[in-house]
Amino acid sequence: MANAPQFPEFKPIELEDRDIVQELLWRYQPDTSEWTFTNLFIWRSHYGFRWSVHRDWLLVISVTADNSAYALQPVGPSPRLEIARTLLQWLKDERKKADPRIERADKRLISELEGATDLSIEPTREQFDYVYRTEDLIKLAGRKYHSKRNHVNRFRGSHSFSYAPLAQEHLKECLDLTEAWCEWRRCEEDMNLLDEWEAVRQALANLDALKLRGGVIIMEGKVEAYAVGELLNDQTALVHIEKANPEIRELYAMINQQFCEKAWQDVPYLNREQDLSEPGLRKAKESYYPHHLEEKFTIRLT
Repeated sequence: MANAPQFPEFKPIELEDRDIVQELLWRYQPDTSEWTFTNLFIWRSHYGFRWSVHRDWLLVISVTADNSAYALQPVGPSPRLEIARTLLQWLKDERKKADPRIERADKRLISELEGATDLSIEPTREQFDYVYRTEDLIKLAGRKYHSKRNHVNRFRGSHSFSYAPLAQEHLKECLDLTEAWCEWRRCEEDMNLLDEWEAVRQALANLDALKLRGGVIIMEGKVEAYAVGELLNDQTALVHIEKANPEIRELYAMINQQFCEKAWQDVPYLNREQDLSEPGLRKAKESYYPHHLEEKFTIRLT
């Protein structure tokens, strides 16, 4: 593949790599949230992502500032048992890692490794993605969505607002909103929140180049909430970012419902990523009653 680094050469992920990487990802039709070029790109500094190609497989490793390293799963056609072994052995021999591992492997890869006695596999619950029926998030129908429906109805009854597709003219206000949110959450005291802030900046600054879709809620001429996403596969949309003014009640419920209705009503499922074992985030994601969880696993050499 022209201009692609060939294994065992890896290179940092750059915006110019999008077409090659996204083509490989789209062929695979991934189910888990890691596998869009956007996620690899906007989190590249936090995780130290580097990429390579071996035959028809996309390979991604994480190399952080403290020189720790692991691999993500090889993405591409089956079978992948041998390339998974090759990648783990390379981490052990070439990167000199005492604990070579593949993180966040999906169920498809795990099914291909059945019977491999030299590999250990364990689920990583904090990385499971929450996947919802888009129709459920739009209509909020039935008894289980009673409270969510009330939140949306209360917002509609007490506020004048408009929804618009996210455009370049909204970007500064989205950044200002995120900065205010960060001050409220005291991002300066939490490295993970600071890295999330940087990922948001990268997504908004490269909105068009990354071919992202977004929406904003405008109140009294000001952007008070926004969301950004894209297609993960031909049946599932992925929400990367969702921010709202925390001082306006029910606003998160409103941007969630509106973004689904206006941007993704023709896509059956919506992936809202993982909870990272944060109790508040897990409670919030579970409160929307996911259709299913996309499981992920860690693979190690035994």
